[in-house]
Amino acid sequence: MKLKYYILTLLLFWEGVTFAQEVKFTATASKTTVGTGEQFQVDFSVNGNAEGFNPPAFSSFQVLSGPNVSSSMESINGRTTVSSSYSYILMGAKIGDFTIGPAFIVVNGKTLTSSAIKIKVVKGQPVQQQAGQQSTGGEPQVPMGNSGALSKQIFLKAVVDKDNVYQGQQLTVSFRLYTRIGIDDSRLDKVPDLTGFWNEDIKNPQQQQQVQWKVETLKGLKYNTADIKQTILFPEHSGNITIDPFEMTFLVRQPVHSNDIMDQFFGGSFQQVKYKAKSTPVVIHVKPLPDAGKPDSFTGAVGTFSIESSIDKTELKANEPLNYRVKVTGAGNIKLLKTVNTNFPADFEKYDPKISDTTKELITGVTGSRIYNYLLIPRHQGDYNIDPLKFSYFNPANNRYVTLTAKGFKIKVNKGVAESNVTALAGADKQDLKMLGKDIRYIKTGDTTLSQPGDGFFGSAVFYVLLALGPIACIGAFNYRNRMLRLNSDIVGVKNRRAAKLAAKHLANAQKQLQANNTSAFYEDTFKGLYGYLSDKLNIPYANLDRATIASALSARINDEPLVNRVLETLDLCEMARFAPVTHISKQEVFEKAKGIIGDIENKI
Repeated sequence: MKLKYYILTLLLFWEGVTFAQEVKFTATASKTTVGTGEQFQVDFSVNGNAEGFNPPAFSSFQVLSGPNVSSSMESINGRTTVSSSYSYILMGAKIGDFTIGPAFIVVNGKTLTSSAIKIKVVKGQPVQQQAGQQSTGGEPQVPMGNSGALSKQIFLKAVVDKDNVYQGQQLTVSFRLYTRIGIDDSRLDKVPDLTGFWNEDIKNPQQQQQVQWKVETLKGLKYNTADIKQTILFPEHSGNITIDPFEMTFLVRQPVHSNDIMDQFFGGSFQQVKYKAKSTPVVIHVKPLPDAGKPDSFTGAVGTFSIESSIDKTELKANEPLNYRVKVTGAGNIKLLKTVNTNFPADFEKYDPKISDTTKELITGVTGSRIYNYLLIPRHQGDYNIDPLKFSYFNPANNRYVTLTAKGFKIKVNKGVAESNVTALAGADKQDLKMLGKDIRYIKTGDTTLSQPGDGFFGSAVFYVLLALGPIACIGAFNYRNRMLRLNSDIVGVKNRRAAKLAAKHLANAQKQLQANNTSAFYEDTFKGLYGYLSDKLNIPYANLDRATIASALSARINDEPLVNRVLETLDLCEMARFAPVTHISKQEVFEKAKGIIGDIENKI
């Protein structure tokens, strides 16, 4: 039992390590070579529950849009994965090779860094250069503008469609730019973390390339306005939650007084100045969901929804799969919905649902659907009912809970091919369970005989002998491993031991050639077998072997001159027979002679 516990702990630990290693923070660009005036997109993506995104400084490019943030959540088999993406639309402003530095983000308390991206900007459309910027590409020295004078001319404002909501009710915040003066460049300084909200950025395809400007009258003054960033928020808890400031730096054209009559005639003169703007914090008042009238089937859905259920078959055999599908459609916190409350027959084996979302993020909120696909396997034949599914949500428009009911189904399960591992409740029988296979048995109600310790296998002498064999086998295996390592480390010894095996392989080929009456190939394989054997046995490189070396090495190792002469004669015979016919001795005699030589040398060395 302890062994199973240790193995389970190790597997869970390894799974956690593997999952943690899967978190990645990457940076990609739609193009790495662009022309001046050409737009391209840079994306920063992370596949974890991230916070505190810190973008790089896009000092060599003009930021046309961004960050456009999108988040997604997927839950499969009980595991939830959250992914976020931060995208920017940039434009090349000057020729050269530039590097977009790394971005930083925090995931589970750990700071991750993306890789840098190299962008080459070539000559394209002319781009208006900032005042004071040199053709060499150096950064211009632009003075800071008077914040008091510019605060009425250009500012940022966080605009929410509602500031008094229920927990889980969606609202929209637009970080809007108001300006009455010209803007030459802009830079994003800080995006609020939106702590306390689940958020989803609105990405309108028509607004990917450029900001859409409108005219708005505020306190009697007309402003050009543009929504820099729009986000849908879902409060995660009740109370007052603050939306922090959105901060940007602008390069603006500020009018200056001039005595030049030509400047006055053409509308005056301007100077470029930097101006830092940030929106005012906005407080959202979040009310808790009422307890009165809250149904048992409520799991946190807030908005307006509809529900439907379906199955792929109403009749099947035992142990065959059945797909049960639930689709929730509407507007609200769809991506935050929990698993719906299902009540399947006890005889049905149920797996965690596969969840898929199809949603749209619009200025009016998140709309779409979520589908739960359940895999069910009935384990025993019979007639079963899948009860109607109840789904409840809170409608903030009329401040009340609504309960929907999806239809139920009657399922007929016929006898399957194998019902040996079925789990089922018995009927009115006095026994509580009926045996379905060998995993569940009845409780015995008659007399039982108890055994003394040691009567069975556990605690017996054989048990302890087998228990002791484990460490002995481990020690033996350890010693055998060390012995094999020592033997294999001796290269000369290894070659010496395998010499006979290699020679036998060549002689086996020679025997095949002998049977095929292929004389030339027979003598060649016999010659190679003897030469290879002598090379490994005497530890002499194959290239250094000759008649004199073989005779000298054999005489030094064995005191048998007739055997040495037999070896030399056989080698000479094989070498001669490869080039001229030999008639005084048969090939079979040569083969037997070679085998005998190898056997005699093995006995003496």
